[in-house]
Amino acid sequence: MGDTNDRAEDRAGDDTDEVLAEVGPRLRRIRKERGATLAGLSAATGISVSTLSRLEAGLRRPSLELLLPIARAHQVPLDELVGAPPVGDPRVGATKPIVRYGRTHWPLTRQPGGLQAFKVLEPQRSLEPDPRTHEGYEWLYVLSGRLRLVLGEHDVVLGAGEAAEFDTRVPHWFGSTGEGPVEFLSLFGPQGERMHVRARPARRAEDD
Repeated sequence: MGDTNDRAEDRAGDDTDEVLAEVGPRLRRIRKERGATLAGLSAATGISVSTLSRLEAGLRRPSLELLLPIARAHQVPLDELVGAPPVGDPRVGATKPIVRYGRTHWPLTRQPGGLQAFKVLEPQRSLEPDPRTHEGYEWLYVLSGRLRLVLGEHDVVLGAGEAAEFDTRVPHWFGSTGEGPVEFLSLFGPQGERMHVRARPARRAEDD
């Protein structure tokens, strides 16, 4: 595992170096396209001529403190100075399924945090809906089978090819209809990973 992580870090470092190596020539090209001199750019940004020259020659590592005033002086987005990062293999490799409460999830995104996507398999079973809430927004798409969705006052069944989206602050629950397994895609934002809060308080022991 350590060797794998080291190789990944080396590749990430190589990609970063490649992007930074292209910044200097891009700075020089943008400056000349606008007919600006190093002295004029220095006066507009407060960055010394020698520093600007070293940046363009690739002898000075670019930083936000240097690139932001240059971008403002040229009236271009910062991305235009830095350029797009190299594109790696977009395919998501095989992931280990995660089983939670009898439901199997296959992660479809590689990066932690941010928007997360899962393929989910819900087995055939009979469950009592237990609507809950959490911050965020969720999107569901049924691949096969039938998925029951309880959302606020709505109680609907989604078939293959049907989708639903909703604010997860609304009490909601989704699961098996009891008729068979269902396979679906689930997408949600970073807040969707928070612990669920029950939409209705649990009954006290003395109420039983």
